[in-house]
Amino acid sequence: MEKTQKLVSDDIPSLIKQLAIPASTGMFFNTMYNVVDTFYAGLISTQAVSALTLSFMIFFLIVGFGYGFSSAITALLGNAFGKKRYKMASIYAHKGLIFVPLVGVFLSIIGYFVSPYLFTLLGAQDEYLQAALTYINPILFGAIFFMFNFSLNAILVAQGDTKTYRNTLIFGFVANLILNPIFIYGFAFIPAMGLQGIAIATVLIQVLNMFYMLYKVVQTKLIHFEKPEYFLPQLRIYKEFLVQGLPASLNMLIMAFGSLILTYYVSHYGMQTVAGYGIGFRVEQIMLLPALGISTAVLTLVSNNYGAKRYDRVIEILKTAIKYGFYVSTFGIIFLSIFGEFIISQFDPNEAVIQYGLDYLLVEIWIFYAYIILFICVSTLQGIKKPKMIIYIALYRQIIAKLLVAHIIVKYLELDFIYLWIGILVMIYSAAIFTYFYTNSLLKKCCKMSL
Repeated sequence: MEKTQKLVSDDIPSLIKQLAIPASTGMFFNTMYNVVDTFYAGLISTQAVSALTLSFMIFFLIVGFGYGFSSAITALLGNAFGKKRYKMASIYAHKGLIFVPLVGVFLSIIGYFVSPYLFTLLGAQDEYLQAALTYINPILFGAIFFMFNFSLNAILVAQGDTKTYRNTLIFGFVANLILNPIFIYGFAFIPAMGLQGIAIATVLIQVLNMFYMLYKVVQTKLIHFEKPEYFLPQLRIYKEFLVQGLPASLNMLIMAFGSLILTYYVSHYGMQTVAGYGIGFRVEQIMLLPALGISTAVLTLVSNNYGAKRYDRVIEILKTAIKYGFYVSTFGIIFLSIFGEFIISQFDPNEAVIQYGLDYLLVEIWIFYAYIILFICVSTLQGIKKPKMIIYIALYRQIIAKLLVAHIIVKYLELDFIYLWIGILVMIYSAAIFTYFYTNSLLKKCCKMSL
């Protein structure tokens, strides 16, 4: 476990770069993967793009739990590594490998029965509704493979390995470019599947990535098959996963509901608006990837250093990460201000769709600084095993304030589409400012009490 010891001793700026750059690169290809899906859906029809947007919101509900519980496993493993409790770390890894997919199976079953009602609530009817269901059902059946990959990646990230997942995401992007047209239009013995083909290609890629990541995890020797009982459910360990992971998972779940709320209000402006919002959202995510990469690095470094009682380094990690995040946010704002309209136009030639996407994007880019603070502070709270406030912050910015702002602007004042995003901007900055001061205050208190 020599590699984990470097996480509590090496230069912090260098460590953040070593962890964040591969993570950001991987997330870039993951986002480009989604962009490819959106591009091919656009070749089918504008309705297919809108169906994909609706389906993404449902799928995010399930993936959110995978992300939340995998970050819990990373935090618990990191703390165990920092304390040099390697046997405990191995137990966490074995239990977590099974726990996350079990959660995924449960959520997939719920999603299968609930998704038609949610799509209908969001305005999908007749062919539009059928298109959304055609895409989401294969994804739901294959969600267990996504969840296995989340748990495998959590084990690797806790040890400072962000390169393996990067490699799977690069492979996934390339494979998606090849498989999407094959499954959409058919080839040889493969029939033309249309929008459903995009979903089936996604599930197949996840299966292939799962085997590769399992191989890399086994190589670390943290996971082994000498003691099968290590994989069996254990109430005490599962309780730790729930205590640490449920706030993060509910945070992602609340984010998904927040996206559903926005989609509901956006749908009042028409199907073209939903398509424009969906495209703008995907483009925006590209520029947020470095922020997500930095937050991944923060979770790994904070959990390991907090476990090792290197509290001075924990505070330095937070400050350095936010500084780097502001640098990349500034670049993102400049880049999308110049090239945003051109990028959006590559997905749908419809002028109305392009304008709606651009209206969304040109306001959203100014929220990048707030997102940086939120992502990094949330990772810090998880790393010090104090994640409870995450739920309340998410409830405010994703449900309560978002619902209030959207209802006033769309329903009560009946303002134009762009004013919805101006209201969202103000709301998110208020959440970011509170989160920053809360995290700093809690961090100083925890470190002082532990000295």
